[in-house]
Amino acid sequence: MTKDLRLVAEDAADLEVISAALQDAVLQVRDLAFLPSTRRFACVVNRFRWEGEGAARRATHERVRAGLHFENVLAARARNIAQGRPEGVLNLLAIRFDEMNPPSGLVTLVFSGGAELRLEVEALEAHLSDLGLVWETPNRPEHDLD
Repeated sequence: MTKDLRLVAEDAADLEVISAALQDAVLQVRDLAFLPSTRRFACVVNRFRWEGEGAARRATHERVRAGLHFENVLAARARNIAQGRPEGVLNLLAIRFDEMNPPSGLVTLVFSGGAELRLEVEALEAHLSDLGLVWETPNRPEHDLD
């Protein structure tokens, strides 16, 4: 049994760990929320549990509900995300941090199909927590490397 993840990122190297844990997470547009009054961006995703995968081929795999939030968010901008379609599905590929004027910078959530969400942050502070709801899936994400 795989334990729930609880990760914090305060620099680009930390965020790479969170990015790897969230690769191939899926969510709906309605699961994204920018809260300007508290300077927080939050989302809930269905995370593929890569840490539970071994070298042996398996018939089933696991996904888990997970919460991700960023503190110190000054602005949020979406590109190629149909905000008028809350049921739209996004597939998260990676999260990057580009430091601009330390410690501030841009966090970019990169989704398949050219969609992106950019967060302007005063300082990087991200939290990822599994929420406990785990289910089996026969599907393992695969990527065409060409």
